[in-house]
Amino acid sequence: MAVDPSEQRLAEFLAGDPAGDDGPVVMLNLLRFAEGGRELYRQYSREFSQTFAPRYGVEVIYAGNGDTPLVAEAGQEWDAVLLVRYPSRRAFSQMVADPDYRQITRLRSRALREAVLQPTAPWGGG
Repeated sequence: MAVDPSEQRLAEFLAGDPAGDDGPVVMLNLLRFAEGGRELYRQYSREFSQTFAPRYGVEVIYAGNGDTPLVAEAGQEWDAVLLVRYPSRRAFSQMVADPDYRQITRLRSRALREAVLQPTAPWGGG
């Protein structure tokens, strides 16, 4: 199961700014932890929040544990959900290319059994 974006998906993400202005993007994170992964993810989160969030203007809008799903097929439940706001796709790209950030992604990769990272765009017109 995938936990990190492929080079192809990352390139598509960077090329696909629907607004054409490289504005903010909110990333939905659905996380399923490996055994013992919660603590590794906490370590990753601490380092991310202390160093990389301020460096790249990233804001964690919401972070919470998954609960019993009301509507889902068997196996579709998630251990944790995060919404993370990046100031732009460019900022995300710079962050994932940062050699220091690449060091802590090892924690994230080891912590997770499966993940979804899905960029979102606001609905227009209210």
